[in-house]
Amino acid sequence: MSKMFQLLGQRRFGAQLSAWLLVTFAVAFGGQAAAAAPNPQDPPPVFVQAVADALLSVLKADPAVRNQDVARINEIVQTNVMPYVNFEKTTRLSAGKHWRDATPEQRAALVEAFRSTLVRTYAGALSKIDNGTSMEVLTFRGDENAKDVVVPSSVVQGTNVQPIRIDYRLEKTPEGWRIYDLNVENIWLIQNYRGQFSQEINRSGIDGLIAALNKRNNQ
Repeated sequence: MSKMFQLLGQRRFGAQLSAWLLVTFAVAFGGQAAAAAPNPQDPPPVFVQAVADALLSVLKADPAVRNQDVARINEIVQTNVMPYVNFEKTTRLSAGKHWRDATPEQRAALVEAFRSTLVRTYAGALSKIDNGTSMEVLTFRGDENAKDVVVPSSVVQGTNVQPIRIDYRLEKTPEGWRIYDLNVENIWLIQNYRGQFSQEINRSGIDGLIAALNKRNNQ
């Protein structure tokens, strides 16, 4: 398990993906009432907060999440996160120069294997989400008219736990904002995985990386 995800587990953090995450990669929520659907055309801070609120409201209300039901978590992520994430870009940047050497079939397989890896890695952390989990988007100092921005946030898990700083990187597309990277306490997801991917590809090629990810996913 990478340094990033060891940190997440140790600090009882559930996120996105969401991303993230955060993936959002990695997120936190309000109450259990259904949240309004995020609007990718909103200003970046409003959009990120809406994605977080919508996802957390589902996670908090679902007992399967607390039981680390990976299939259910995968379903929730697919429905509540992936529409707002450019995960192909996340995977492409993580693969770096090796992406251009991959066939379309290999690219699709790598995207799916990587996504499944992150969902399984985060399952334990997501199961720790409770009514004490909250996220606040911090002061946004970027340019809302830019094509690429970073939105800072602070995640709290209970009253006696130090907040965790998470930054979301977004790009502006014709359909609106999409999240494609996140920074958990100075560790960017893409940068973290780029080195790991490169080592595996240099050792056994793109197919070897896909096989290694799928092997981990099936354990």
